[in-house]
Amino acid sequence: MTQQKQVSTTAVGLIDFPALPAGTETTLVPIAAADGAGSRGVLYTRGGERTVVVVSHPRGDMSRHYAAPAVLEAGYAFYVHLTRGLNNDTDIEHERLLLDLAAGLSHLRNDRSFEKIVLLGNSGGGSLLTFYQQQAGTTPPGRLTDTASGDPLDLNAVEMPKADGVVLIAAHPGQGAFMLTAIDPSVTDENDPLAVDPELDMYNPANGYRLPPEPSKYSAEFLERYRAAQHARVARLDARARDLIADQRRYKRRMREPGFADLPLEEQNHVTRRALVGQYLVVQRTEADPAYLDTSLHTWKSTRKPGSILGPRPDQVNYAPGGFGRLVTPRAWLSTWSGLSTRATLIESLKSVHEPLLVINLTSDSICFPDDSQAQFDASPAEDKTIRFVEAEHFATPLPKREEALRLIVEWLAPHFPAARNL
Repeated sequence: MTQQKQVSTTAVGLIDFPALPAGTETTLVPIAAADGAGSRGVLYTRGGERTVVVVSHPRGDMSRHYAAPAVLEAGYAFYVHLTRGLNNDTDIEHERLLLDLAAGLSHLRNDRSFEKIVLLGNSGGGSLLTFYQQQAGTTPPGRLTDTASGDPLDLNAVEMPKADGVVLIAAHPGQGAFMLTAIDPSVTDENDPLAVDPELDMYNPANGYRLPPEPSKYSAEFLERYRAAQHARVARLDARARDLIADQRRYKRRMREPGFADLPLEEQNHVTRRALVGQYLVVQRTEADPAYLDTSLHTWKSTRKPGSILGPRPDQVNYAPGGFGRLVTPRAWLSTWSGLSTRATLIESLKSVHEPLLVINLTSDSICFPDDSQAQFDASPAEDKTIRFVEAEHFATPLPKREEALRLIVEWLAPHFPAARNL
């Protein structure tokens, strides 16, 4: 369909645009990945575009991403890939999401004939898209041949068009790397959301906690113990996930053994049910990064206030239903949320990305700190790279600051990539 005029609406979310430029055509693109899984893309064009800017996120719906209007006005197409994990990350494996992106970018390159592709990684989309670019830039047979849990998945057999440039805005270190800093190490019983070791509880006043908006203050000794305990808890969850997967595989092997069909039906059922059963990890309390409340941490260029992107009271979010990574399959935990097992870590992926890079840090962000963005920038081997800082929160608010960030993106795109011929 074609949107002939700008239509504004107040019913927009934190990352939504209020209107599209006049004459924008919106095309829904069904995508089938190499493994047969379906996903879809949303392509915005105004005509004659030679470069397409690509946005994606592991689970978030970015089909109305706030960058679209500015990118379109500048003469670039805008494409959003909605992965198989849309609005549901309980079973997301990042390696499989790469199959979705590979099919989507192949469509843009082969069927839409775009000359250049630029990846725009926002929030969790940063680690996903740089992970894709790292694998796309790896010459077969050097790509991954399995998932983080060890299931076969050969990316060498998949067409993976490499992008020509990368933009990162408010791109946190990756879901696993983030979880490694945000998981609550004071949990003493994974089956009890209230079980707590007071000596490892960042929300215990004895450890430096103060009621927001007053900043908390944690000692170096506490933080050292705290970070070590976070690693230990993630390692325990990794071991539990691998045990569940191994148990399932053991019964699947029994189903393939000669003579299985000759077993008594009761025994067949016993084996089959254990081979197929889907078990989940319930990960209690995942909103516990001391940096949320102690603003003396990550101070370089930071303008943030106490709180997290889920609200000003992370102590309450930590115990409330929902939250990041709370209910996941063992495979999703290892691939996506485990900072010890995931392959989708932004800074590691960037080490293999040589294409032109723009990094924009939003200095009031409470999930991607300025020193994180600087470390990502420093890790990039690209000869052509730029970093900029804008005083805004994670969702690029307030809106005047969002416009400033978008101007930086458009000004960077212009000398690097061809715009529409009809501009």
